[in-house]
Amino acid sequence: MSINYNDKVAVVTGAGNGLGKSHAIALAARGAKVVVNDLGGARDGTGGSISAAEEVANHINAAGGEAIADGANVTDEGQVGEMIAATMKQWGRVDILVNNAGILRDKTFHKMEMADFKAVLDVHLVGSATCTHAVWPIMREQNFGRVIFTSSPSGLHGIFGQANYGAAKAGMIGLMNALHLEGTKYNIRTNVLSPSAKTRMTEDLGIPEEILEQWTPEAITAAMLFLVSDEAPSRAIVSCVGGGYARAYMTETDGVYLPPNKQTPEEIAAQWDVISSQENLHFYDNSAGPNMNFIQKAKAFADGK
Repeated sequence: MSINYNDKVAVVTGAGNGLGKSHAIALAARGAKVVVNDLGGARDGTGGSISAAEEVANHINAAGGEAIADGANVTDEGQVGEMIAATMKQWGRVDILVNNAGILRDKTFHKMEMADFKAVLDVHLVGSATCTHAVWPIMREQNFGRVIFTSSPSGLHGIFGQANYGAAKAGMIGLMNALHLEGTKYNIRTNVLSPSAKTRMTEDLGIPEEILEQWTPEAITAAMLFLVSDEAPSRAIVSCVGGGYARAYMTETDGVYLPPNKQTPEEIAAQWDVISSQENLHFYDNSAGPNMNFIQKAKAFADGK
């Protein structure tokens, strides 16, 4: 099977450098018309220039593709609306949205200003929601859409000194879960990338250079290309780094049911090993799943089983 995006239009945020640049160029090489969005700010989100986006768009056009540059700030609903309006005027549709824009303001939580916490959430999480909200009606109307949210191992597993970044990246999963359910009937498939790559976002992590050399953006882009294809899954979290690919899941243990007279902290402590047991894990399609699990346990208790 050969994957291409002929006649598809893609919007890639944060596409002036790193992963976004790799994503935009690869989509264009496989036939997509691409909006290269980048505010052009520093790694902490300050400043701004459209030159990085223009450079990538010029590269795509020089190679025979079609691209336009856009400097919209993903946290500004008005600017995002104007970007999507310009995309519709240029090409008449939006098929793919890759939410990739991000900033870093790393600090241990006790030293972090709340302004830095909010700024990171605004760009990563709220910015992704803002861009997705702008294209959602279009994708519903055309009965086709592919949306990527960019998470991180920091969001899935945590990392020291990135409470703001980790919170924003974990939020991507909840957003994806809801939009997967809302978009299914309209053929809108929503997925999450959890990448690690050698970019300006990772240059200060102290990872040995010989390891970083294998962490290419192109390795991450391969997973993105699959997740926005016609045959893409939906509600998948793909962890990827340096040619390694895995699927992450949100799971829940089987747990226990405690009758009212035993619903105490002492009894929970006594049952903690059983509650925590990984012998029988559950994968739920929606939030009704865990509720039904415990309803069935309570019924079985009441029935004396």
